[in-house]
Amino acid sequence: MSAGRAVELQVPLQRAPASVPSLAQRPWPEPGFLPALGGFRDRFVETPEAKYCCEECRLVLCQPRQTECGHRFCDTCINSLLSKPNPVCPADKEPLFEDKIFRDVCCHREIMALKVYCRSQKNGCQEQMSLQQVMDHLNICPYYEVPCPLGKCKERMMRKDIPDHLRLKCKYRESTCEFCKHKMALTELQLPNHQHDCPMAQVCCPFSRFGCTFKGLNQEMREHESTSASEHLRMMAARNTTLEAKVEDVKGELQERYKVLPGLNTRITELETQYEDMREKNRQLETKITGMQKLMSSHTEKLLEVELELCTLRGLREEVETLRSSLETMRTRLNSLELARGTSASGTHTLSSLETQVTRHDNMLSMHEVRLADMDLRFQVLETASFNGTLIWKIRDYKRRKQEAVASKTLSLYSQPFYTGYFGYKMCARVYLNGDGMGKGTHLSLFFVVMRGEYDALLPWPFKQKVTLMLMDQGAARKHLGDAFKPDPNSSSFRRPTAEMNIASGCPLFVTQTVLENGTYIKDDTIFIKVTVDTSDLPDP
Repeated sequence: MSAGRAVELQVPLQRAPASVPSLAQRPWPEPGFLPALGGFRDRFVETPEAKYCCEECRLVLCQPRQTECGHRFCDTCINSLLSKPNPVCPADKEPLFEDKIFRDVCCHREIMALKVYCRSQKNGCQEQMSLQQVMDHLNICPYYEVPCPLGKCKERMMRKDIPDHLRLKCKYRESTCEFCKHKMALTELQLPNHQHDCPMAQVCCPFSRFGCTFKGLNQEMREHESTSASEHLRMMAARNTTLEAKVEDVKGELQERYKVLPGLNTRITELETQYEDMREKNRQLETKITGMQKLMSSHTEKLLEVELELCTLRGLREEVETLRSSLETMRTRLNSLELARGTSASGTHTLSSLETQVTRHDNMLSMHEVRLADMDLRFQVLETASFNGTLIWKIRDYKRRKQEAVASKTLSLYSQPFYTGYFGYKMCARVYLNGDGMGKGTHLSLFFVVMRGEYDALLPWPFKQKVTLMLMDQGAARKHLGDAFKPDPNSSSFRRPTAEMNIASGCPLFVTQTVLENGTYIKDDTIFIKVTVDTSDLPDP
C-alpha cells in the first residue's frame, strides 16, 4: 500500500442467522425513507457523479455495496443479482460471490451529503437539504401530505391545510348539538338516532302527515302520543276514507281510458301503414335521384367532349387566320414586283419564276418553323415533365384566371403532362377555378385526365392506378386538402385513348372557394396543385 493514499474501510457482507434480519431487511431509522427497490429517486440539486449511480438500476445508490471487481450496486439490486444462478456483474461480466461483496461506507456517507430538493416540491416546497436531512425536514414541512390526525378520516392533505380540514371539511370533526349542547363527532350528530334520543330536540308529531299539528321537545312527545292516541286514530280513519274515494275516482278514469284504447290501437296501426307507404315512396324517390345523377354525369361527359372539339376548332381557326395573313403578305409582295418589272412578257415570265421560287422557299420555311415549334414544345414538356407519377402544378395569376373563368372566357386550365415512367401512362390535370357542374360558382373543381401516349400499346388497359388529388397549403400548418379515388374500369375516362385525351374524371366539389380564398392556400397570387398516381403495382412494359 503506497503512502498517502486514502483507504476506505470495507466491511464484508456476511450471511445473517435466520433469527436476525439481514442488512437489506433491517428498517431504516426513519420509515418510508428508503425506496422499496433500487436507488434513490429524489431530485438532486446537481446531477450526481457516475460513481454514485448503481450499475444495475442506474439510480443513485441506496445502501451501496461494492463487488470484488470494483463496481457499486444498491443493496436490493445486488441481492436480486445474487439470487440468480451463476450471477455475474452486468458491468464487466465477472462472476459475483456473496462473501466478496462489501458495504461501501465512504460512498454511503458522500451520497447522504448530496443536496436534494424537498420530496414535496410538486406541492410547492422550495427547500433544499442533504439527503440525510430529508426525513427531518418532512417531519415539519408544511407541504408534506399527511393523513387526517383524527385517525377515522381517510383523506390526505398537506400539513399546512390540517387546521382548515379539521375546522370545515372533516366529517369526523367535533360538533355541538344545538339542543342538548353535548359535544360529539359530526357524523354522530347527523345520525337519526341522536336526533331521536336527544331530549331537548324540537320535533313534530309522527302523525303530522295525517293532520296533527303538535310540535315540542322529545321528552314531551311521548306524553302527547299516549294522550292523543284516539285522536290520531280518528285522523287516520278520515285520511283512509279520503284515499278510498280517490282510489274510486282513479278507477273510473282508468275504465274510461280503457274504452279509448281500441280506437288508439287502430289509429296506431293506420299510422304505421302510412309510415311504411312513405318509406316506400322515399326509396322510389332515392332511386329516381340516383338515375338523374347518372344522367347528369353522362351529360357532363358529353359537354366535356364538345368542349374539347371546340378547343380543337379554335386552334384550327387560328391556323387558318395565320395562313390567310401570310397569303395576303405574299400577294402584296407580288404586286409590288409586278409594278417594278412592268408588264412585258419577259418580265412576267421572270416574275412568275420568282414567284414560284418564293412560294417554294416559303413552304420550306413554314415546314422548318413547324418542326422547330414542335421540337420547342417537346423540350418544354421534357423540362417540366415528371416520370414518377407525381405532378406539382404551379398556377400563377390566380385572380386574373379566376375572373376569366367567371366571365366564361377561359373555363378551365390544363396542366403540363406527367408520366408514371419513361415508358408509362401519359396524364395531366384539369382545373375549373370557378367550378364545373354541381360546383359551378361555389367550388374549385379538379379533374384527372388520361392522355394518348407513345407507349400505350405496351400498357395494360383500362387504367386502374389509384389517383390522389391535393390542394397544397402554403402556410406553416401544412393542412393540405386532398381526395383519392380508384378508377372505374367501365368508364370511358380510363380506357385506352383514341383521341389526344380522354374525358376528365375527378371532383366537381373538390374545395369551396370560401375555404380556398380565406385560408393559406393562395400566396403571391399563386396556388399549387399536386396529383399523385400510385405506381407501386405497375408492371414493366
